[in-house]
Amino acid sequence: MKIVIDVAAHEPALAALRQRADCRIVCLAPPEERAREVDATLIADADVLFCTFPPTNHAAMKNLKWIQIASTGYTQLHGLDLPARGVRATNARGCFDVPIGEWNVAMMVNLARDCRQMIRNQDAAVWDRSAIFQNEIRGLTVGLWGYGGIGRETARLARHLGMRVHVMTRGGVGPRHDVFTEPGTGDPEGVLPHRVFRAGEELEFLRDLDFLIVALPLGKSTEGLIGERELQALPRRAFVLNPARGPIIRQEALLRALREKWIAGAALDTHYHYPMPPEHPLWKFPSVIFTPHISGSSLSPKFKQRLWEIVSLNVERFVRGDSLLNELSHAELLGA
Repeated sequence: MKIVIDVAAHEPALAALRQRADCRIVCLAPPEERAREVDATLIADADVLFCTFPPTNHAAMKNLKWIQIASTGYTQLHGLDLPARGVRATNARGCFDVPIGEWNVAMMVNLARDCRQMIRNQDAAVWDRSAIFQNEIRGLTVGLWGYGGIGRETARLARHLGMRVHVMTRGGVGPRHDVFTEPGTGDPEGVLPHRVFRAGEELEFLRDLDFLIVALPLGKSTEGLIGERELQALPRRAFVLNPARGPIIRQEALLRALREKWIAGAALDTHYHYPMPPEHPLWKFPSVIFTPHISGSSLSPKFKQRLWEIVSLNVERFVRGDSLLNELSHAELLGA
C-alpha cells in the first residue's frame, strides 16, 4: 500500500508507519497547506493520500482509495467526484475539540464580564468597579447549534461550570461512534444536553438563550442559515459566538443585529474575508471580541500529535477493512 504524505510530519508516528511491512511511504517536500501540482510519477500509483488540500492534478491518482485530510472542514474535497471514483475520505474531526471548547468558555466569560471594556479602562487608567464587570455564567443557558465534537466538548465544560445546555440538531442527539475523541473529553454517549431541539424548532431553541454558539460545518444547507429572523429571535441579553465558519451567519444580518442591539454582542473567530480588511465594521464594535481564526488551528500545540494519531489508527482500520474514524458521507463529499 503506497501512502503519499503532504503534511508536516510527527516524527514518532511517521517512523512507526515506515516500519510497517505493508506500507510504502512517500513524503512530499516541502509539505504544503495549499493546493499545488505534484509530479505525477510520485502520486499516480498511490493508494492513500494524506494532505490538507489534494494536488491540483489529483485525477492522475488512478489507484486512489482513501484520502485523509488534515482539517476538520472538508470543502476542499467538493467537486473532486470522490464517491463516483470509489474514494473514501476522512477528516481531522476531534483535533480541535479541546482548544475550541476552551475558546468557547473563555469567550463566554469574557463577554459576560465585559473584559474588553476592562482592558480599555486599564489602558486609560480608569478605575471602574461597575456591576457589569462582575457577572457570572453559572446558571446561564448556552445553546449549541450543532452537536459534533466541538459542541460535545463545549457541553461537557459548560455542565461543569453549572450552565444549562440546549442543543439544536436536525436528527437529535445520541451516541457517537467511529469519530476520534480525546480520551476523557466530549459527550460520546450523547447524554449531557438538558434539552434537545430538532428541525422546525429553531425559533423556540433561540428564544431563551444567553449564549448561542455556532458549531456546524459549512455546506449548502448551512451557508446563510442564521439571518435576521434567527438573530431577532434571540433575547437582547444574548451573545453570539462563531468558531465554526463565518458565512453560516449572514454578514449583513449580523451587522444589523449589532448596530441595532438585537443582541448584546459577539465573539467571532471565523470571518467573511481572510484576512479581514482593516476598514471592515466588525473590527469597531465595542461589544465584539474578534480573533483571527485561532480558536483551533494547525499551530495548536497538540494538533500534530492528535492528527497523526488519527492517521495511525485509520491505517490499522484500513488494512483490516474496518470502518474508518471520521469518515465523510457521500452527502458531505458532494457538499449537500
